[in-house]
Amino acid sequence: MAQVSVTIDGRRCRVACNEGEEERLESLARMIDDKIGELRASFGEIGDQRLVVMAALTIADNLAEARDEVAAERERTRAVEARNVALASSLDALSSRLESLSAQLASGAEA
Repeated sequence: MAQVSVTIDGRRCRVACNEGEEERLESLARMIDDKIGELRASFGEIGDQRLVVMAALTIADNLAEARDEVAAERERTRAVEARNVALASSLDALSSRLESLSAQLASGAEA
């Protein structure tokens, strides 16, 4: 198991991770550190623990919004797919009807 050292809010911390996940973990730590910095710039020194909690809640809110958007997009995709299936079925029926009419016209022309 690999280990990586990250810095969040000026504090270094060693964290274990799977091999190959080091860069991802460092990137996530930077994201949290950046969010804490943004909150500190907006609210000032309101306490380290409150800043960390606010950062976590903000990131969790962003994640929840992204999940909601993905779910809504999946639902839109399902609706489009259902509409496409219905349209394809209508086109098949129309094609069969046209073939039938064509056959009738051809047999009428031969008579």
